[in-house]
Amino acid sequence: MSDVVADMALAGVVLAGGASRRMGSDKAGLDWNGQPMLARIVGEVGRRCDPVSVVAAASSAAYRTLQGSGGPEAHWVTDEKAGTGPLGALAAGLADAAAAGREVAFVCATDMPLISTDLIDELLLGLRDNDDAAIAVDATRAHPFAAIYRTACAGRIRDLAATGERRMLAAIDTLVVNRVSISNPDWLVNVNAPEDLHRLRITAGGVPGQPGAITVP
Repeated sequence: MSDVVADMALAGVVLAGGASRRMGSDKAGLDWNGQPMLARIVGEVGRRCDPVSVVAAASSAAYRTLQGSGGPEAHWVTDEKAGTGPLGALAAGLADAAAAGREVAFVCATDMPLISTDLIDELLLGLRDNDDAAIAVDATRAHPFAAIYRTACAGRIRDLAATGERRMLAAIDTLVVNRVSISNPDWLVNVNAPEDLHRLRITAGGVPGQPGAITVP
């Protein structure tokens, strides 16, 4: 990794406001090696990003359960416009990162327990001067919630969400994007149902770390 990339200051944005319908319970609070999954994600992202923001409505299970309960520090963003879905959450997170003085932000979802700072660095290397975003891809698809975005995109994404658009692919189509083939597709594995979590625990054997949840600075 070049010195320029190593020295680049970037924010982290973790999207934690999903309904978790297939899981049957809030994914942010699922146990992963003795700590809530959201705590695992925030702790790992925080090794490379500062600040780290968690986007979730104040009415969400993630916020009600985890904020202020001790563990890796994160800033909660609860002002996303209701009903705007993941596009609204992404816009809110990027706007928060911009307000913190960051020009770029790593964005991920709360259900990716194998995420690594190596993924962040590979995406940074893939962010070209004229790109709005560098998005991780594997053999099957692009992953817009494992990506580096320029925070200046917040307004365009917010305006798109205001039209009623909810598809992330529609947002990608409005941006200049570099699709980055990452070296380890396991980083992108997410859990959507109980069987996903059970299978991942068996194959991955958990992730080293200390128990903890999320605090509000």
